[in-house]
Amino acid sequence: MMGILMNYGGPLSLYILLIHILTNKSAALSSDGEALLSFRNLITSSDGVLRQWRPEDPDPCGWKGVKCDSMTKRVIYLSLARRKLSGSISPDIGKLEHLKLLELNNNILYGTIPTEIGNCSELQSLYLQGNFLGGSIPSALGNLSQLQNLDISSNTLSGHIPPLLRMLTNLSTFNLSSNFLTGPIPNDGVLNNFPGNSFVGNLGLCGKQIDLACKDDGSNNSSGSAQNQKKNNSGRLFISASATVGALLLVALMCFWGCFLYKKLGKNDGRCLAMDVSGGASIVMFHGDLPYSSKDIIRKLETLTGDHIIGSGGFGTVYKLAMDDGNIFAVKKIMKLNEGFDHFFKRELEILGSIKHRYLVNLRGYCNSPTSKLLIYDYLPGGSLDEALHERPEQLDWDARLNIIVGAAKGLAYLHHDCSPRVIHRDIKSSNILLDGNLEARVSDFGLAKLLEDEKSHITTIVAGTFGYLAPEYMQSGRATEKTDVYSFGVLMLEILSGKRPTDASFIEKGINIVGWLNFLVSESRQRQILDPLCEGVPGERLDALLSVATLCVSPNAEERPTMHRLLQVLESEVMTPCPSEFYDSNSDEDENPSPV
Repeated sequence: MMGILMNYGGPLSLYILLIHILTNKSAALSSDGEALLSFRNLITSSDGVLRQWRPEDPDPCGWKGVKCDSMTKRVIYLSLARRKLSGSISPDIGKLEHLKLLELNNNILYGTIPTEIGNCSELQSLYLQGNFLGGSIPSALGNLSQLQNLDISSNTLSGHIPPLLRMLTNLSTFNLSSNFLTGPIPNDGVLNNFPGNSFVGNLGLCGKQIDLACKDDGSNNSSGSAQNQKKNNSGRLFISASATVGALLLVALMCFWGCFLYKKLGKNDGRCLAMDVSGGASIVMFHGDLPYSSKDIIRKLETLTGDHIIGSGGFGTVYKLAMDDGNIFAVKKIMKLNEGFDHFFKRELEILGSIKHRYLVNLRGYCNSPTSKLLIYDYLPGGSLDEALHERPEQLDWDARLNIIVGAAKGLAYLHHDCSPRVIHRDIKSSNILLDGNLEARVSDFGLAKLLEDEKSHITTIVAGTFGYLAPEYMQSGRATEKTDVYSFGVLMLEILSGKRPTDASFIEKGINIVGWLNFLVSESRQRQILDPLCEGVPGERLDALLSVATLCVSPNAEERPTMHRLLQVLESEVMTPCPSEFYDSNSDEDENPSPV
């Protein structure tokens, strides 16, 4: 167009060019609209509220959740609470210079609170509670001199409370509860006006608002002792939020993993396994554990269809295999996912096939085919503990639950202390504890655990496990040790005692998990209330001893957790009827100097 106008020349061409520029400018979205589109671009999902935010609109004043000043058309309210928003908050939110209300609470927002919010100089109300926001509280919030309402509770915020917040003299409501905040609460300015419930759930905090002296306050010995006790308890609350720190990321990972499994495994579940065992399949047996010919086993495997599926998990689909003589086995199908898969598993399965223990599910052999491996295990008629605990809880009385805890502890202790090389399970959870006909426990699904080749480091770096059972340091680094297994076992103990899943809906609504619930009950000396009402006549002292062990297992400090060997000793000596262990000498200790219980 410029070339055409230049050819004609003269004032007319300049006039037309000016009209063209002004027309395009008037049709462009306002700067507030551009800022909101930047906000929308970082939101990965919602309940659909953002779908009608259209870039072609001249301003955002008609968009859902947005309210503008009628005269200036500038955005003054952004109200998107409880809209299932998932994603992070765009720093461009700070470009809404006339914003008075920002309401994004009770969503699934993660990342940090943008420092740029401090540029919204007219902001009066900021509601970000009930999300997964982490990092520190931006000091720039102290610049919001007109702020009257600030609620950023029930997130995963850490660090100190910025001293600049004391300058928010117009604050009438203030809530920082249920985060990871630490250090002294500023005791001057407006923060001195708010009660302790504005800070509850941040047991790393200290200050007169919560009647807890800080270390450098020159307190007497008795108050110092109380503070030390508080510090010990505070670490435990870290657990409840630790699961929440990466909650969204982990939930997303689980969703992607579920979709992946469906594409890789689920689509083929309905067909028979004939294609998997045809074309060069071979049977590997361990120590004569399968008293059948390879031909007979393959013939039976070829008859398995979707009707024979009895379960599925993170590592594959499980089928029920009945041989002609009436013996029943469980067959776990694991797809080959890469070129190195076969070489890795051949070596690992040879070792795992040699592991025999009363409280471990026995791996009898496997079928090696071009497309998958079919692992052949003992069949446990009682199903999984997850099914029994959450679908048929009435069959699990106190004695049954206690026996399951001890049996599972014996199986895991064997993996940690008596195997050579030692084995980290990495996926301890109720669905991986199987029950026989007498409701005795067997630890299963340790076949994909990374074996410990270096007995000094005892570390593996493959991330596994299920959200709710994971130790905080495992979520942060992906590094598994025996102590991360111990944490998961502690969560399992709480699940068995309470009858509630680690991420029960009642916990998620409060932004905690089962460990956070325990810590809350302990802080109010009501820990016995964690027990499932279906368990009757439980001796209080035995329950207290069991809860003490579980509490140590889920300590945020891995060094404070006992070894499985030590945990088993305590279970047998203080919880069960005292009797010598059939697997361990109660007077012996490992060379590892296990943590005291």
